[in-house]
Amino acid sequence: MTEPTALPGRPRGGVLSGPATARAHCVLAPNPSPMTLDGTNTWIVAEPDSDLAVVIDPGPLDEGHLQAVIDTAEQAGKRIALTLLTHGHPDHADGAARFAELTRSAVRALDPALRLGEEGLDAGDVITTGGLELRVVSTPGHTADSLSFHLPADRAVLTGDTILGHGTTVVAHPDGRLGDYLDSLRRLRSLTVDDGVATVLPGHGPVLNDAQGAVEFYLAHRAHRLAQVETAVEAGHRTPEEVVASVYADVDRSLWPAAELSVRAQLDYLGEHGLIDC
Repeated sequence: MTEPTALPGRPRGGVLSGPATARAHCVLAPNPSPMTLDGTNTWIVAEPDSDLAVVIDPGPLDEGHLQAVIDTAEQAGKRIALTLLTHGHPDHADGAARFAELTRSAVRALDPALRLGEEGLDAGDVITTGGLELRVVSTPGHTADSLSFHLPADRAVLTGDTILGHGTTVVAHPDGRLGDYLDSLRRLRSLTVDDGVATVLPGHGPVLNDAQGAVEFYLAHRAHRLAQVETAVEAGHRTPEEVVASVYADVDRSLWPAAELSVRAQLDYLGEHGLIDC
């Protein structure tokens, strides 16, 4: 059995909910599943001496969870002034409208359909609420609307589903595209190399203490899976279902439908680059 400290990204042990950095606090949603791992990580982010906070991904429409997020902020002497979404999947965004109602805060997202208020989010935007600085990073691939948030003061990045606390993410074809995802991983790698980002605050799973190691693992994993898919096609496995059965034979079958989404994205990528016959 692999020791936790040896896993890619050096996942942090201990309770998932609670303080993760000087400015980021996780409240775990009660929605565990094979796809959401232990549940959705809702992040409260604020300057330590500010009475204003930003919430990233309120999570599912669960009244108890939404109230727990509000209570956690209030116990720290903070009012939630803004809600941000990493992307629109239900486990991250379904509670956003109700949360906005409870907190009287705007919801900013890349997808206009998810916004509540006049402002959206775009790559390069800088959020400054209560003295906090969050930089918006475009990281499409898991979905077309996926964003990450760079927290320079903590040398951290909040990645939504682009990088998880353990395991690997699904490129949710057809909305997600593998070429975009690989570009996003390289963009995150540049944050670790050029901007000193050391910590990943993911949308699911534990905090990762080695951001560069996590990104490098994800890039290597994708290259390995692409090679496996290409080999499977050359061996005569033509449909996504056949490729999944060949390449993901050692993966729990309950995850095969999600794996099929990624395989479809991989087949599209290989076809676009002339590596297999479409």
